[in-house]
Amino acid sequence: MCPSPASTSSPLDAETLALRRKQYARIAELLEDFYGYPTWRPHLPPVDELVSTILSQSTTDSNRDLAFDALKARFGSWEAVRDAPVEEIAAVIRPAGLSNQKAPRIKRALQKLTAERGELSLDFLADLPVEEAKAWLTSFDGIGPKTAAIILLFSFNKPAFPVDTHIHRVTRRLGLIGPRTSAERAHLELEAIIPPADYLPAHLNIIRLGREICQARRPRCEECPLTAYCDYFQNIRSRGSSE
Repeated sequence: MCPSPASTSSPLDAETLALRRKQYARIAELLEDFYGYPTWRPHLPPVDELVSTILSQSTTDSNRDLAFDALKARFGSWEAVRDAPVEEIAAVIRPAGLSNQKAPRIKRALQKLTAERGELSLDFLADLPVEEAKAWLTSFDGIGPKTAAIILLFSFNKPAFPVDTHIHRVTRRLGLIGPRTSAERAHLELEAIIPPADYLPAHLNIIRLGREICQARRPRCEECPLTAYCDYFQNIRSRGSSE
């Protein structure tokens, strides 16, 4: 089942929204031709996703996975992680970096979840409206719009669009969001621009483009299928032709 829209309101004016939706439609078509259409596959259970996404902050996927697997192997259950000394958690998750920040965030999140729900389960989010679920998740220390959207999209197939550093960079370069649009604001704008049924494939294909081609320091524009629709590339070409 495809997600349904989370909200009928828009953070953009009607003209800008229409132009960016039209641009996105062509970009989506080209990305699908280039990478294919990603298929839905089960993701982590919701609490696992919560912990994994906290671990993913400011690190690589491989380091996140090392820390996550070590945490599961050392403690065996999230209850055991919740009740462990924060120093012990930090030692186990050191491969993910910033362990002295992430360990207390994980412990506090598990403690708060237990205190508010009486158990370590996020299954109740399936029955909440998207905006209510987002607000509940982002009330936790260390859980921002990206983490909340990841949990809702991947664990519950709800219409939330996560914006990581790759998506923020690529969509700014493309002009789908403004050059000064913050990552937090980008969640709202991209959810308005992209059809909810496209949230998953758009998320995965744009991230892939950002990792493989539209990299931060040296984008490989010559390999990109989107140059005709990319503000960044058009500006480079314009500057080159005027020199």
